Amino acid sequence: MKNIDEIIEMAWCDKTSFDDIKSFCNLEERDVIKIMRKNLKPSSFKMWRKRVTGRKSKHSNYNKL
Repeated sequence: MKNIDEIIEMAWCDKTSFDDIKSFCNLEERDVIKIMRKNLKPSSFKMWRKRVTGRKSKHSNYNKL
């Protein structure tokens, strides 16, 4: 598994989808969410969740439509 800091960086990046994170780190979206919840301040986690929820660039299956 990749370094936690690298996973957090990938999760914050708008150009990196959860599918990309899965292929690089073998982590499902729910695992990334758990890592973010554990390692970010509560306010930062809420901001990140609000930012990525429903975002097409984070869910590559939306990009294929």
